Amino acid sequence: MSPTVVPAIPAVHREVRLADRVEGELTARHFTIAEVPVPEPRDGEVLVRNRLMAVTAVMRSQMTGIRLPMPSFVPGEALWGAAVGEVVAAPGGGFTPGDLVQHPCGWREFAAVDASRVRRLDPDALPTAAAHLSQGATAWGALRRAAEVRPGDTVFISGAAGGVGSMAGQLARRLGAGRVVGSTGSERKAARLRAELGYDDTIVRGAGPIERQLRRAAPGGIDVLLDTVGGEQLTAALAVARPDARFALVGALSGQLGGDRGDIAPVELDPGLIITRRVALRGFGLHAHPDLPQEWTKEFGQGLREGTLVFPHALLKGIEQAPQALRELTQGRHIGAVLVAL
Repeated sequence: MSPTVVPAIPAVHREVRLADRVEGELTARHFTIAEVPVPEPRDGEVLVRNRLMAVTAVMRSQMTGIRLPMPSFVPGEALWGAAVGEVVAAPGGGFTPGDLVQHPCGWREFAAVDASRVRRLDPDALPTAAAHLSQGATAWGALRRAAEVRPGDTVFISGAAGGVGSMAGQLARRLGAGRVVGSTGSERKAARLRAELGYDDTIVRGAGPIERQLRRAAPGGIDVLLDTVGGEQLTAALAVARPDARFALVGALSGQLGGDRGDIAPVELDPGLIITRRVALRGFGLHAHPDLPQEWTKEFGQGLREGTLVFPHALLKGIEQAPQALRELTQGRHIGAVLVAL
């Protein structure tokens, strides 16, 4: 087998920086694209040529400066996020030029990353490199480990057209759910969720009270909630919860995509309902399950090759399109993950 040929490393590359804190609508003026020298990796670092990156809703919150469970972006400095690329230099050892890897330093064409934060990927594990940036691992872990979906369950997934939700409907069905209901922001998206992504019924924000719509879509109540939204949708889910329902909370989109309060999504819950119906509410984060990405990749690869799973995503091309990609995500223009090819 001939050795992998690694392209020459240029002297400069581009990175996207935060120009100003976000208050209100996210616009082009909040970003700048800078041309800077390609970093020199130090011992223990890996230099990666980024090929793909993901944008996610929490990035808008990181641009506001409010307190979050993860670091905020800093004005004048490059943003970051999940990216896939190939190793071009690895003076610290452990990696070889040409290795396909994933790491958290996107929003730039080259990244010098501490080797401990770089995960080697099997190029044959998934049909495309882009699939490694699916948020399906979160959906899989929340449904399988946190909510423990059982055969016959009625499952409600809020934010069903997002990166997590667009995978979650398919996965709830894969785990044996008897009925799957999702919420989204438009009838156009709702139709695709029902036709393509495993949903039996949908509720649409703005088409009437969420609780009333949910009672229509799940007349017998729900056994499982995978919540990416919070707010009114979490309250409605509790109102229609069956005894011993299991709620997995993974996001707070009701705050992340609106106003200037970042991820704050206050909600009033009725403790009487939680107690009398024995509802279990559990937060779920992928970072607490380091073994899950490998488990998910195996499941995802099998499903993609069999045609039993699909990976809904939008792909914009060029690092100069990364700010637009995040803006389009916050505007709800896409179904599934939003990626940028660098």
